[in-house]
Amino acid sequence: MSNSFYGPLDDVAGDAGYSGHPPRMGFFTDTSVCIGCKACEVACKEWNGVPDDGFDLLGMSFDNTGMLGANSWRHVAFVEQERPGAVSPEPVDLGLPSFDLPGAGSGAEARTDFRWLMSSDVCKHCTHAGCLDVCPTGALFRTEFGSVVVQPDICNGCGYCVSGCPYGVIDRREDDGRAWKCTLCYDRLRDGLEPACAKACPTDSIQFGQLDELRERAARRVDALHEAGVTEARLYGESPDDGVGGDGAFFLLLDEPEVYGLPPDPVVPTRDAGSMWKFAGMAASALAAAAVSVFFGRGRG
Repeated sequence: MSNSFYGPLDDVAGDAGYSGHPPRMGFFTDTSVCIGCKACEVACKEWNGVPDDGFDLLGMSFDNTGMLGANSWRHVAFVEQERPGAVSPEPVDLGLPSFDLPGAGSGAEARTDFRWLMSSDVCKHCTHAGCLDVCPTGALFRTEFGSVVVQPDICNGCGYCVSGCPYGVIDRREDDGRAWKCTLCYDRLRDGLEPACAKACPTDSIQFGQLDELRERAARRVDALHEAGVTEARLYGESPDDGVGGDGAFFLLLDEPEVYGLPPDPVVPTRDAGSMWKFAGMAASALAAAAVSVFFGRGRG
């Protein structure tokens, strides 16, 4: 456990032992411009050699992956959201002939407005990463860019990291049991390239860069959306004061996090490990003292 206080951490890579390292890099995903093309999913699989996880539609949306996993390091969520309170636009008269069917109306009285909420989800590369804290083999490590990477040749498949992630991101493959997740394209970063998913995104919904700069850019984007009347726009995962010390991959959302399948208040599970061990030690000491007292009490009797 690298830091006993789970709050803001200005220098993540420095805390991990790097000196003279590059600035912390990350993702800002602006879901308001995501078109659900899945180019990021394809680019991720092609560059990283991630196997397919099936191409069957789930029956509830146009999604065919469902969630992040060992074989889905990027997942584009499709949320069809009804908006009964919204005003539907009036039909446009194109000057075409109309045909009246018996008993048929215009349909305006039954029309319900809706919108697609789309978001490309990914590993959050947390400031305080639970997966990193609990790994017993050192298979997970913090890079000089501040990201968290799994070394599959060191992973023993214990699965501790799976339960240590508050986002449910990291997963094990069925064939060998080893854990896999997004690496922030660590190999590309070391060659001065941006991650494959951000490179392939046609709308710049996925933006890659220095994390501090991305946070400033995201704040300006939220202000612009609020001024345009999109008052529901909010940021998720950008705050260093949250339960994981801020995410290296954060999002602009147009609704509550739960709508996108994200936890509303994620907390790194190992945050209270220190105090838990402290209280466990106190209890053990009290038990030992009681046992000694009983033993000597019987001896005097």
